[in-house]
Amino acid sequence: MLPFALNHMTVPHLRHEDLFALAARLGCVGVELRNDLERPLFDGASPEMVAAQARAHHVRIIGLSQIYPFNVWSDEMGRKVAHLISLAKACGAETISLIPRNEGIGCGAQERISNLTTAVSEIAPLLKAAGLIALIEPLGFERSSLRSKAETIEVLERLGVTAHFKLVHDTFHHHLAGGGDYFPAYTGLVHISGVTDKSLVASAMEDEHRVLVDADDVLGNCEQIKTLRASGYTGPISFEAFSPLTHKRPDIEDALRHSIDFVTTRVG
Repeated sequence: MLPFALNHMTVPHLRHEDLFALAARLGCVGVELRNDLERPLFDGASPEMVAAQARAHHVRIIGLSQIYPFNVWSDEMGRKVAHLISLAKACGAETISLIPRNEGIGCGAQERISNLTTAVSEIAPLLKAAGLIALIEPLGFERSSLRSKAETIEVLERLGVTAHFKLVHDTFHHHLAGGGDYFPAYTGLVHISGVTDKSLVASAMEDEHRVLVDADDVLGNCEQIKTLRASGYTGPISFEAFSPLTHKRPDIEDALRHSIDFVTTRVG
């Protein structure tokens, strides 16, 4: 079976321990927890208790999200990163997530590179001291200040910090950014979600359109996963559906099981 995971955004109404239980029933290898839901991080539990609960359900905490916008650096941003790293270490999370500014600001080539270089240079020592990996997620929206995986890798290589940074390959954002190279060796996590509204052009797609992957998907999720797997990627494939329609589904467990079976069959 493919190593599926479950991002808390897909089922934001669930308490974290119920998320662990759902992931276990679905045969997922782990979960991603988030600090941007309409509920307290860890539902008020201590990170140490969360770590114990995850172990009890035999699921990994693959990631702890998120720092936004990580590429707008300041002393306050540095404190936020340090705090998230400490929480990740305490709850046993394997990575933290870094999300770029997504407001149509800082999109010029020189500014993009400069802002990314500054942020990565500041974050790298914190990660090294903690023995942790940060996942940078380029966003495919035209308003994003970091759309290119290749550009991100160039900065990481130039700074010599590839041991502590990897990329998220998000099938939705890969499609929005026009596709391109996959970089499996630099990929630490794959996010999957589907878009089924065939009337939408890429530039009109938003998070609200992101549902579970099925036969009506227009993003080519299964083809993207096939390419990544054929190129050597063996890491988690995490469901990240933002659509309110998905969040409201009373049959969400069955729907997730169906999507897992569909992707598994198509990918082979």
